[in-house]
Amino acid sequence: MDVEILARIQFAFTIAFHYIYPPLSIGIGLIMVIMEGLYLKTGNKDYEILTRFWLKIFAITFGIGVATGIIMEFEFGTNWAVYSKYVGDIFGSALAAEGLFAFGLESTFLGILVFGWNRVSPKVHFISTIGVFFGSMFSAVWIVVANSWQQTPAGYHIVGEGLSARAEVTDFWAMVLNPSSVDRIIHTWQGAFLAGAFMVLSVHAYYLRKGRYTEISKKAFKIALVVATMVSFTQLLSGHSSADGVAVNQPAKLAAMEGHYEKSSPADLYLLGWVDNGNQKVTGLGIPGGLSFLVHQDFKAPITGLNAFPEEDRPGQVNAVFQFYHIMISIGMFLIALTFYACFLWWRGTLFNKKWLMWLFSFSVILPQIANQAGWFAAEMGRQPWIVYGHLRTSEGFSQEVSANQIIFSLVLFMVVYSLLLVLFLYSLNKKIKHGPYDEAKNALEII
Repeated sequence: MDVEILARIQFAFTIAFHYIYPPLSIGIGLIMVIMEGLYLKTGNKDYEILTRFWLKIFAITFGIGVATGIIMEFEFGTNWAVYSKYVGDIFGSALAAEGLFAFGLESTFLGILVFGWNRVSPKVHFISTIGVFFGSMFSAVWIVVANSWQQTPAGYHIVGEGLSARAEVTDFWAMVLNPSSVDRIIHTWQGAFLAGAFMVLSVHAYYLRKGRYTEISKKAFKIALVVATMVSFTQLLSGHSSADGVAVNQPAKLAAMEGHYEKSSPADLYLLGWVDNGNQKVTGLGIPGGLSFLVHQDFKAPITGLNAFPEEDRPGQVNAVFQFYHIMISIGMFLIALTFYACFLWWRGTLFNKKWLMWLFSFSVILPQIANQAGWFAAEMGRQPWIVYGHLRTSEGFSQEVSANQIIFSLVLFMVVYSLLLVLFLYSLNKKIKHGPYDEAKNALEII
C-alpha cells in the first residue's frame, strides 16, 4: 500500500482513539463544577457524593487521554517530517500557549481536586474543580487553533522554497483568531459538553432502570439533561455558523459535504443520500435549493460546486465526506429531539416513569462520540488534498524516508496497545459504575 495512505491511516486511527477521551474529560468536568457548586450552595450531601463519584471516572478518562495523546507528537516527527517543518513555527506558538495556559492550570489544581477532599476547605476544592475544568477547555482551544490554521491560514508568511519552505508567524493573534478558529472552538466545546452530559445521563438512566440509587440518580440526571438540552440546541447554531464560514473559506469542502458538482448553481440540502462521484450525481432525499437558502437565505442563489475546481484540488472521497457530515447532522438533530422530549416529560412530571426512555438514554452515550468522530473526519477529509489549505499538499507533507513496512508494523503495535487501553478503560469504568456513588464516597482517595 502507498506510504502516504498508510501514514494517513495511522494518524487517523491514533487521533480517533485519542479523541474518545478529551471530550469526555471536558464534559464531565462541567458536570462536576455544577454538582459541586450545588453542594456548596445547598449543603445537600447528595451533590458532594455525586461529585466524588464522577471525579473517579474523570480521573480514569483524563489519564488515558493524556497517555494516548503523547503518541501523536512522535508521529509528526516520524511520519510527517516535511509537514512538521512547514508548520513548526505556527504549531510551536500554539502548543507553547497550551502548555502555559492549559497544562499549567490543570497540573496546579489536579492534585487538589483528586486528593484534596477533607484536606482543604470546600471552597478551595471547588476552585480547584473549576481550575481543572477551565484547563481542559483551554487545552482544546490551542489544539483547535492549530488545526484551524491548517484549514484557514492567517497571520503568517512563507520563508524558503520547496522542501525548505516553512510558515512563520507574523501576527500571533491573527493566527489564533484565523477565520475558522472561533466557530470551531465553540463547536468542539459543545461536542465535548454533550459527550460528558450523555455519559452522566447513560449511567444514571441505568441506575434508574435497575432501581438503584434512585433519588440521587434523579438529581444527576436532571443536571445532565439541562446541560444536554441547552448544548444540543446551541450546537445547531454554532454548526450553522461554521458551515457559513466553510462556504466562504473552503467552498470545495462545502460542495463535497452536499455532493454539489455544478460550477455555479442553486444547491440542494440533502437529508440523506449516496454520492456517485463517477457520474457526479447524488441519489437521496433532499430539499431543492436548501443549501442555497442556508448560505444566502435565497433558494435560487448559486453555490460554487466541485467542477469549479481542478480535479487535483478537490476532495478525493466525496461520498465519504458527504456521509460523515450527514451522520453528524443526523445525530445532532436526534439529540435535540430526544432532550427536548425528555424535558417535556420532566415538565409533566412523568420523566422517570418511561422505562423505554431510560433504556434509550442508557445507550445514547455512544451517539455524541460518533457525531464528534464523524465531524472531525468530514472536516479533515474535506480539506484534502491539502494538509495546509491552499499551500501544502498532503502528498508533499509525509516523511520521504519512512517505509510502508515500518508504518504497518507501528500501526499494528498501536492497535494492540490501544485495544488493551480500551479494555482497561471499559473495565475500570464498569467497576466504578457497579460500585455506585455511595460505595465510591467511602474512599475518596481511591482512583482506580
